[in-house]
Amino acid sequence: MSLQTHCNTAMKARYQYRFYPTDQQKVSLAQLFGCCRVAWNDALTFCKQAEKLPGYSVLSARLTQLKQTCEREWLKEVSSVPLQQSLRDLDVAYRNFFNSLKGKRKGTLAKPPKFKKKENKQSARFVNTAFSITQQSVYLAKIGTVQPIWSRELPASPSSVTVIKDCADRYFLSFVVDVEPERVEPINPSVGIDLGIKTFAVLSTGEFVSAPDYSKLDRKVRKLQKKLARQPKGAKRRYLTRLRIAKTHNKIADTRKDFLHKLSTKVIRENQSIALEDLNVSGMLKNRKLSKAIAMQGWREFRVLLEAKSKKRDRQFTVISRWEPTSQLCSNCGYRWGKLDLSVRIVQCLSCNSTHDRDENAAKNIDKVGMGHRHDSKRAQRQSKSTSVASVGEASRILTPSG
Repeated sequence: MSLQTHCNTAMKARYQYRFYPTDQQKVSLAQLFGCCRVAWNDALTFCKQAEKLPGYSVLSARLTQLKQTCEREWLKEVSSVPLQQSLRDLDVAYRNFFNSLKGKRKGTLAKPPKFKKKENKQSARFVNTAFSITQQSVYLAKIGTVQPIWSRELPASPSSVTVIKDCADRYFLSFVVDVEPERVEPINPSVGIDLGIKTFAVLSTGEFVSAPDYSKLDRKVRKLQKKLARQPKGAKRRYLTRLRIAKTHNKIADTRKDFLHKLSTKVIRENQSIALEDLNVSGMLKNRKLSKAIAMQGWREFRVLLEAKSKKRDRQFTVISRWEPTSQLCSNCGYRWGKLDLSVRIVQCLSCNSTHDRDENAAKNIDKVGMGHRHDSKRAQRQSKSTSVASVGEASRILTPSG
């Protein structure tokens, strides 16, 4: 829905609306997307062949020269603003890549820019000089007036708008606006969240949250992909099948995004401090039996949403180490009972005789580590040794197996 970046007084937020262009506007937008794609690919080829990486000013001057040639004179038929923004995006992509190599950019290693394809998602960005907003419509330079579906009001005047066409032939307008941080009083001081597959999230407050069921849509995708493999390339029915696959994928993504946004907003509004475990998702995806179910959950996207919304609402967001034994400790007394088999869901502590749900106990331990204290768990760990993986037959430690 929206992406935020933290600033001192205001933040950037993105508001996206769907619109339905006319047939003539679809032709004009296809021409605009093609020109933006050609401008990007030509500039990328020039950068790869140059000895020294050219900046935006050099790429812009070269684009002006290309418009005077017979091969690229059709670039004059569209607005020059989106073409210039494509070059700016390429310059930013290269700077992010080199800063990432030098260690000046946080996060994972940024990849170098790639050539754009006609089959992928298309986009073109307009700035203030090339678009205007009236009461119910938006005017785009050399495109015309489009009427988006205003599902919510814009909080301020946008600084730019991006026209997007996804793989399922849907059109969107994405506005960038400045918003003030929201001030909402939390209900709870802190919460720990344990993520899973069957139950998407278990909160330390005792709340269990289940994820939507994607199995029906996933079976439909697999069936259509088998059909696509039998159809010859270039056939019209192959194109229609590919379109149906893209629409089904988008339905899965939209369902997951809606669920993650609603859950993250609820967690941020109700809690002042949020603690989450740093999961090794890339390592988990190597499990052939669980990889697809893990990929469907969107754990990483949920973490990104929590981090962004915590900055927006002035909350504290903490990610604890993946090596913390949150599922091996009693959240009541800190006694360490050792590793447990995944089929074990309910555990009884040998020290205090308290009964715990496996995921809820882990969420409480995540909350403790996130808040910076762990009762006397370190002392309890020194007094007891970590045992082997508990089996379902150990009645002294296990009350109920899975299901």
